[in-house]
Amino acid sequence: MNVLIFGINGFVGKYLSASFLLSNDNVSGCDVAETLAVPDYNIDFGDGRFVEPSAFSRVKYNKSDITDSKSVKEIVSLTKPDYIINLAAISSVGQSWKKPELTMRINVNGGLNILEAAREIAPLAKLMFIGSSEEYNAKGLEEGIDERAPLNANNPYGISKVTQENFIRLYKEKYGMEIYTVRPFNHTGVGQNDNFVLPSFCKQAAEITKSGKGGEIKVGNLSAKRDFSDVRDVVCAYRLILESGNCNEVYNVGSSVARGLDEMLEKIVSFCPNEVTITIDKERFRPEDTPVIKCDNSKIKRELGYKPKHDIYDTLKEMYEYYVKK
Repeated sequence: MNVLIFGINGFVGKYLSASFLLSNDNVSGCDVAETLAVPDYNIDFGDGRFVEPSAFSRVKYNKSDITDSKSVKEIVSLTKPDYIINLAAISSVGQSWKKPELTMRINVNGGLNILEAAREIAPLAKLMFIGSSEEYNAKGLEEGIDERAPLNANNPYGISKVTQENFIRLYKEKYGMEIYTVRPFNHTGVGQNDNFVLPSFCKQAAEITKSGKGGEIKVGNLSAKRDFSDVRDVVCAYRLILESGNCNEVYNVGSSVARGLDEMLEKIVSFCPNEVTITIDKERFRPEDTPVIKCDNSKIKRELGYKPKHDIYDTLKEMYEYYVKK
């Protein structure tokens, strides 16, 4: 297959491209940077399969900004894709509060550019767009959110993803395009930007370890409970959905376990041999934060046989060790 990944330089882009490389697909990717961001770590899927950084030499890379419709059309025309996956986005809720206009421009307008390019140039391609658990309003749904829950986002990022889905539905109905939609819950792993909560904790703990003395970890709201998955499990779910042949279904992807950030932090602190002080930093609080967000993943498990393989605490240990070595 010819696979085109927009936003390939991002956290998930590296893992998804590695997954397709393992399948010997022809992987093309684009992002706003001049060159492909090659990971400085092996991507180990935990089943005996792994991808070394050198394997990324097989990826055909082109610089492209998805907010530039002409550039997007040129990329689609050049790569002749069978699969188009859009990972390019402002993906941080915190950043979306700071830059709501940019969030809409990239997540909505950029997505529209990809839809239009596919409609005009690659109408038979399978497309996948990544939504988010932030599309739901989780209040009152602490026992788990399934795909039937109403979409009622309470932050700019979530609103942008709901809007994206509305356009996807329109293009499917109007043009008969094969577009797959997924709503992942929180996922993490080695290589995630430390603007996100768990990499931030792991990086700070690793810095204390490397210093050889005690130190502090700055944190925000620790009372929140979130459903965290390993990025490798999430990427496997994306492949299952994209290859399912049924683009009329929307699937949640998560672990169906909500863990407190305080619990996750305690585990990370246990990796550090030095004394750790926890400091509350009000700057790290969001304008609005939902107490509990938990996935109900029964639909994707029942219909597609999804089986997460990675324990999130093992993932945290890998992230911490990565920062120590780095």
